[in-house]
Amino acid sequence: MATTLHSFMDIFDTTFGEDSEAVQLKKIIIPIIQRDYAQGRKGTDVTRIRERFLDSLYMAVTEKPITLDFVYGDIDNEGNMTPLDGQQRLTTLFLLHWYAAQKGNVSEAEYSFLKRFSYETRYSARYFCIDLVDYKPNFKTKISKEIINQAWFPLDWENDPTISSMLVMLDAIDNKFKDVPNLWERLKEKCITFYFLPIKDMGLTDELYIKMNSRGKPLTLFEHFKAELERQIRSLDDNLANRIIGKIDRDWTDLLWEYRDSGNNSSEDNIIDDEFLRYFKFICDVICYRQNESPLGRSNDEFDLLQRYFSSKCPDAIKNIETLERFMDCWCKIPGYASPTDFLKSFMSNKHEQGKILVESRFSLNIFEDCLRAYSDKTGRIRQFPLNRIVLLYAITTYLQNIDKVTEDDFRRRIRIVNNLIRNSEDEVSDRTDRNRMPAILAEADAIILTGGIDESIENNFNVSQLTEEKEKIKFLEANPNMEDILFELEDHFLLNGQIGIIGLENLTYTSRFESLFKCSLDRIDCALMALGDYGQVERNKWRYQYGSTYQVAWTALFHRSANSGFENTKKILISLLATNEEFSNEILKKISDDFLQECENNNVFPFRYYYIKYREYRPGSYGKMHNNAAAENPYMFLVMQTRTQLSQNSYYPYLKVADDSHLSKDDMGRRLIFGDEHIICNNSSYQRRRNEDDSVVETIIVPQNEDGIDTEDRITILKNYIKANF
Repeated sequence: MATTLHSFMDIFDTTFGEDSEAVQLKKIIIPIIQRDYAQGRKGTDVTRIRERFLDSLYMAVTEKPITLDFVYGDIDNEGNMTPLDGQQRLTTLFLLHWYAAQKGNVSEAEYSFLKRFSYETRYSARYFCIDLVDYKPNFKTKISKEIINQAWFPLDWENDPTISSMLVMLDAIDNKFKDVPNLWERLKEKCITFYFLPIKDMGLTDELYIKMNSRGKPLTLFEHFKAELERQIRSLDDNLANRIIGKIDRDWTDLLWEYRDSGNNSSEDNIIDDEFLRYFKFICDVICYRQNESPLGRSNDEFDLLQRYFSSKCPDAIKNIETLERFMDCWCKIPGYASPTDFLKSFMSNKHEQGKILVESRFSLNIFEDCLRAYSDKTGRIRQFPLNRIVLLYAITTYLQNIDKVTEDDFRRRIRIVNNLIRNSEDEVSDRTDRNRMPAILAEADAIILTGGIDESIENNFNVSQLTEEKEKIKFLEANPNMEDILFELEDHFLLNGQIGIIGLENLTYTSRFESLFKCSLDRIDCALMALGDYGQVERNKWRYQYGSTYQVAWTALFHRSANSGFENTKKILISLLATNEEFSNEILKKISDDFLQECENNNVFPFRYYYIKYREYRPGSYGKMHNNAAAENPYMFLVMQTRTQLSQNSYYPYLKVADDSHLSKDDMGRRLIFGDEHIICNNSSYQRRRNEDDSVVETIIVPQNEDGIDTEDRITILKNYIKANF
């Protein structure tokens, strides 16, 4: 018997075969051994599959006819066809034709063939199909609700998974097709067809059913996806489809097998489906960026992506399929390495190692596996793989796809450049639709991996300062190849993250001193630096200042070029400190601070730096931030902040806090001391005692200063003595 094209209407009473083997199809029976009807089940994946199938059917009846996949079945001598494959599609078509007949008030004689579709999985499913064909809904409420309220519908039928699934599907059909005019007529015009292949001589056995139906389990999301991918590629090129599907079944499955289970030991998850789909989404995002677009705001559903990039609707479909192939193939056989895992571990580390790039400890070294496990969440819709990881993985795949053109030694140097740029371009690595730099960033990554240089013609990609530094490093190492190890060691310091401008190429010999310094107490370092000069930086807003603190985050901000002014001054003071000793300890740093304090006290000169070092309250909190609206005119009026950007109830003027913390007003963000009906505030050269009622001045307490505006007496001592005498 040959494969023939049919609609659900005309397949009944059609004769298949010739001569003595000819048999007329009288009835379609879903046998007992078949699984339950599944397309109406509830659940995220099934809902998506159902919606897609109905969308395809809707397009068929409203725009362009569609031919579904093959239906295989055995026809016995009495004309009963039992489908081996196609049960789900046939059942949905049965429900759609019933709906169209009832919606269009079609005569019973015209749709009587529906009575020849039957379920044998359970008696309840069989009788439901019989009763449904005879039922005429009024369409005044949900179809499922109408049916459940009928006298012929026993309550326990709701527990039948096939019936409950059919009810869900009927509601979905109504929602999709209720406004389609002449639906029955369109179905009669054969706008939905499928190929039917009778299998008369195979012998219908339980073993065959189990084999064809995967032991009764419903098809997985990936199986539906794979079938749709094959269909789309085959519509473009049969040979290409054969090659891609063959690789999915063999080479790419072998590749991903090591990473199956997604960390789950359950035997039911012993498949590579999710891993493949997550990497597929990574590739689709790359394709999107290469088209100078952003995936933000678009569907991340794998079927939508398939339609957008790999169907005949896409003019670049062949090119995109080849991109998919290259991005998968490049991991399959990496010369010199047994697996992607071995390759990645050969040049990535969570600590400084010669010949390797540094990866933050919060990230896995196996970025490929990380992508397979975490690119999207459990729903498959939300990307969980950070943009900086996308760029790094992309750069690695660029090398793997050009492994015949780029030596491994060159790659190791070049991936370090890319990694440095990524780690110092947090603000720049963005794919917001109004600020999408990812196309340019990926293009720059390509240029670096393939040529070893920065392509200056590519605009708006990585951080400009870091690009400049990397160009300088490339030139420097060409002239000084013997300095490579010490440069990379400095780059990998936990405070620098690849940006060494705070030390400079001219001071690489201070690398070990810098490492020794930052093994000491951060607070001791803070004070020692301030003893040599005011090393702080002013931010772009001109009122917020950056200093160090007892937290790493403050020093990282201080040591990285940004919109702050004063970076070169910070560098100058740091280098001055490094020049004092070959090795550092807390004792050495304390002596530097103590010597400065003693000098101030001996000379009766108390600059802001004196207070900063002497009193712990002066040194800022976690983020190293201080506030001063006019530091040039009022160098003592720094307010200590406890947050990254804004003043808060925990902010304070340190002079007031040190003098009398118990009376510090949080309601005024630490800018006054409250004593009953009065309060004290501080100014650059005095304190003022004021009434709360009208803010009138009761008394001004002068802080003596020299002609340069520098205190000649400790203003903290002055205020403490005044409070003691008056309150």
